[in-house]
Amino acid sequence: MATSILLVEDDQPIREMIRFAFAEPDFIVHEAQDAHGALEQMKHAPDVILMDWMLPGISGIEILKLLRYKSPHNTPPVIMLTARDSEDDKVKGLQSGADDYLTKPFSMRELKARIEAILRRSQKSRHEDNLKFRDLNIDLKAHQAAIDNHPLKLGPTEFKLLQLFVSNIDRAYSRAQLLDMIWGDDGDVLERTVDAHIRRLRKALAEHGYDRYLKTVWSVGYRFSDQD
Repeated sequence: MATSILLVEDDQPIREMIRFAFAEPDFIVHEAQDAHGALEQMKHAPDVILMDWMLPGISGIEILKLLRYKSPHNTPPVIMLTARDSEDDKVKGLQSGADDYLTKPFSMRELKARIEAILRRSQKSRHEDNLKFRDLNIDLKAHQAAIDNHPLKLGPTEFKLLQLFVSNIDRAYSRAQLLDMIWGDDGDVLERTVDAHIRRLRKALAEHGYDRYLKTVWSVGYRFSDQD
């Protein structure tokens, strides 16, 4: 099956260059020039999104945040394409939910390689009913989690947090991002509420020695990882 790419870019020469580079049976490219077009093209369920940062109206970063908010677990991987090449910009892009960051100008060979790599990482499953990390299994249909077949005692919020973390191993989330993704537009929820639910999740994981994988990332937030 052909790989579906959503290209969100307002620069016509760049769109044409990418369209030409991927004009082969293995790829289908859908294009948008702004936020409205990007959201409309999501109906094609793309496998990967190529997102420019500087777009008319709403920026690529804001579109990315909106997509992650609307569907935190099923948004396809996103590669930012931008001329903004400072370290701060790269950090901001990745912390906003981008899976990769490619600065302009770039070669089509490198872009193809990055798309192939990011799709390999995401093959584990946009549509699986189960998530797995070591001996931790999450049954999304039954809304249950277990470690080595021992059920975890989780509330609904802790389950959502665990699902998000295990769906995105090694990815750091800020408290603000977790608020957006788990609580949505509930303005009464404060950032310290996130910490309280993280503590509850850690307590449940600690009964099986898995609390060590839920790591605090200083000055950022939290991530789930077996890396030091």
